[in-house]
Amino acid sequence: FERSELDRLGMPQGIVMRHRPGHFQHLFSTSGYAAGYYVYLWAEVLDADAFAAFKESGDVFSPEVAEKARKFIYSAGNTAPPDELYRSFRGRDPEIQFMLEKKGLV
Repeated sequence: FERSELDRLGMPQGIVMRHRPGHFQHLFSTSGYAAGYYVYLWAEVLDADAFAAFKESGDVFSPEVAEKARKFIYSAGNTAPPDELYRSFRGRDPEIQFMLEKKGLV
């Protein structure tokens, strides 16, 4: 299966498969690691959604959006629950759509 799929994709011979299904078995071997991996995915959702705020402003270097990020995310620490702080920054809950777009999945 692997060789025929790589041939179908036109994978150059000099590039070998470095990550096979067995390399990811640890993700599912314990609930602790799977939960940790989920945190990485959630961080990607937050990252993409927050960057979308800059793009939506029309200026990815928007001082206004940057100030809101500084005030409600980077400087707020434990002054309020993180979900409330994010809502204060973005005006809503984070949306997965932007991460899916970033990964080319939609």
